[in-house]
Amino acid sequence: MRFYFPDSQDQVSPSFNFLTEEYPATRVRQRDDKYAHEVLQPVPYDGILVSKAIVDGSVRGAGKYSMPQRERLYRLGVTKYFRLPANVSTLGDCGAFTYVQEELPPYTTDEVLDFYERCGFDSGISIDHLIFGYESEIADKDVNPDWINRRDISLRYALEFIDKVKERNSRLEPVGSAQGWSPASYADSVAHLQEFGYKRIALGGMVPLKTPDILACLKEISKVLKPETGLHLLGITRVASLEEFQAYGVTSIDSTSPFRQAFMDERNNYYFKDTAYTAIRVPQVDGNPTLKRQILAGEVSQMEAKAAEKECLKRLRSFDQGEETIDRVIAILAEYEKIIEPSGKKKTRIPAYRKTLEVGPWKSCNCTLCTKHGIEIVIFRGTERNKRRGFHNLHVFGDRIHHVTRPINEEN
Repeated sequence: MRFYFPDSQDQVSPSFNFLTEEYPATRVRQRDDKYAHEVLQPVPYDGILVSKAIVDGSVRGAGKYSMPQRERLYRLGVTKYFRLPANVSTLGDCGAFTYVQEELPPYTTDEVLDFYERCGFDSGISIDHLIFGYESEIADKDVNPDWINRRDISLRYALEFIDKVKERNSRLEPVGSAQGWSPASYADSVAHLQEFGYKRIALGGMVPLKTPDILACLKEISKVLKPETGLHLLGITRVASLEEFQAYGVTSIDSTSPFRQAFMDERNNYYFKDTAYTAIRVPQVDGNPTLKRQILAGEVSQMEAKAAEKECLKRLRSFDQGEETIDRVIAILAEYEKIIEPSGKKKTRIPAYRKTLEVGPWKSCNCTLCTKHGIEIVIFRGTERNKRRGFHNLHVFGDRIHHVTRPINEEN
């Protein structure tokens, strides 16, 4: 099974100084900063997914790319722009989540195909229209008319898309997008897409579904799925169910979850084997907006906060060198937590920190980032550490996928 990492323009600076928290004056982000596939060996994913909406913008406004970045992508093509190794493939999509509130998608098939071809994608997904609703069993007469309309729109665009790929004699692999609101409707969409000529189909709109519902849809789809057709799950991870997904014809998935959990999750920030640990929060007194507001409001002493912050980092680094005890590290972390959260509104993370330090998972990780940076990876503090931890999570997630997904007839 292949894992695609959706592009979010995330890089790290190899020259960032963790001790001074500074970048070199000569740093040029696009030239000097590195993507996950440039700082991790082996590469943690099999491909990247890039959305037209992220690059060109949509009805919600501008995308995440600046004008110079956008022009550079079109000029160089997706492979050169991201400096991708030869074994990393590229998949384009439309970013349907950006126009979900619209009556119709804001793009034409020609515009989307132009985007895919100009950027040199290996594969591209047809325009679709998300359906946010699901009923495992529902009579035809009770189906929301808007759901029916959105599925019809997706199928019309899919037929037009594959016809234009053939007309242009394009090298692009066309991927049809299937939408539905039930196992039966998803299966019917897949059946239509196969009739159109698609041999690879992306299942959209499943992110909100519970795993049993996804499996129910895949089971129904398997009844009509041809042996040569591969399925892609858009935005789905669910590691525990990947073998079942594979058994029903899923050949690829994509998700930003492993990366985002590094700094978005309250607890599960650092992946290790089959579990996750809490990163140790040492927020920057001068760089944390919430903490700065507390200081200005007189709720936090700036002097005390800076002293505790400095001592936290000192003891953590000494602990990593075997020169400090866990108890002394925990004592200063608890002191800093009380300073930065004087109201005590949030539940303490100190027990979780102790577990992280006791296990020391970064010491056993063989990824190039943990090997190079040590305990800095598990310190929740600023974008350089947090993104590196996210890249580490991609490394662990990639290993999990390649471990749990095997040919169905392979013995344990």
